[in-house]
Amino acid sequence: MERVEMFSAAHRLNSENLSVAENKETFGKCNNDNGHGHNYVWKVKLRGEVDPVSGMVYDLAKLKKEMNLVLDTVDHRNLDKDVEFFKTTVSTSENVAIYMYQKLKSVMSNPSVLYKCTIEETPKNVFTYKGN
Repeated sequence: MERVEMFSAAHRLNSENLSVAENKETFGKCNNDNGHGHNYVWKVKLRGEVDPVSGMVYDLAKLKKEMNLVLDTVDHRNLDKDVEFFKTTVSTSENVAIYMYQKLKSVMSNPSVLYKCTIEETPKNVFTYKGN
């Protein structure tokens, strides 16, 4: 099963481990001093056995609430300034997918069914994380 949510956030791709020139070369326009933003699409895929009593792999209403707890940490935020994880981690979409997966897993009532999180930065730039 899959649930999709959307959020808007700003960020700047910049690594403290690179020089100014290396950051500009590596991240291009995404290294703009003022940052930039995206309207992200977040897809969460669960997998597991269908419960014979409820007929569901997972309660969608519960998943919606759990996803909203995670969305509250990123929606209409500057990822680099407002989210502790990104104060020491470059806010690439790969790392956004990892953050969303780990954060969701930490709030789910049954995290064993979490299969993967996908972040669509744009329709052409899509990043998926399946956990460890």
